[in-house]
Amino acid sequence: MRDEHGQVLTTRAVVGLLLVVLGVSGFAWLADAAAEGDHLAAFDPRLTTDFVAHRTADLTRVAQGISFVGNVPVLLLLTAIAAGILWLRTRRWQPVLLLVVGMGGAGALTYGLKLLIGRHRPGAAFVLGPIDTGFSFPSGHTLSSTVFFFLLAGLVWCTEVRRATKLAAVAVATVLSLAMGLSRVYLGYHWATDVLAGWLIALTWLCLIATALNYGQGRRL
Repeated sequence: MRDEHGQVLTTRAVVGLLLVVLGVSGFAWLADAAAEGDHLAAFDPRLTTDFVAHRTADLTRVAQGISFVGNVPVLLLLTAIAAGILWLRTRRWQPVLLLVVGMGGAGALTYGLKLLIGRHRPGAAFVLGPIDTGFSFPSGHTLSSTVFFFLLAGLVWCTEVRRATKLAAVAVATVLSLAMGLSRVYLGYHWATDVLAGWLIALTWLCLIATALNYGQGRRL
């Protein structure tokens, strides 16, 4: 049994690490495109203009509400609330630690990669709301909220609930993550490639966490 589980774990670990490498490579390609203004980044100005052209009062209110959830203080509060609920319901520190480490890593990645790439945001004429003078690549709202939503969905998936509930949790996380990214382009705070990079790094970070967890569980068998 130990050997059999070890073989499965090894396969999962290799696949997980391969996905991480692909994610990092994809991010590097996007970062190069953003720096040079070519490949996908060449379409950024046109996409932003199209979003601006289709703004309405109702869509703006929805986008602002969604974007508000991705603000750092709000995500910190939501993380603290979720961690407290997890502790009260499970009395286990592992899911709480997973949430804290996952969100802490997302914050560190956002900060470090923004400084490393140093890409400027769309012009003030595009922005609906207070001007943000920080760097734009990758989108921190997109990255951190995607990690948050999918960590919660993953914790639901690992509980003893119906499969329909598990699928619903993943579907909700997907919709919320997509909505967050689109709202940032709609409001003029990010280029489309900033958002793509946010999604990509978030999923890569989640994949790395999942791979590490599978490896750790296999070592205890």
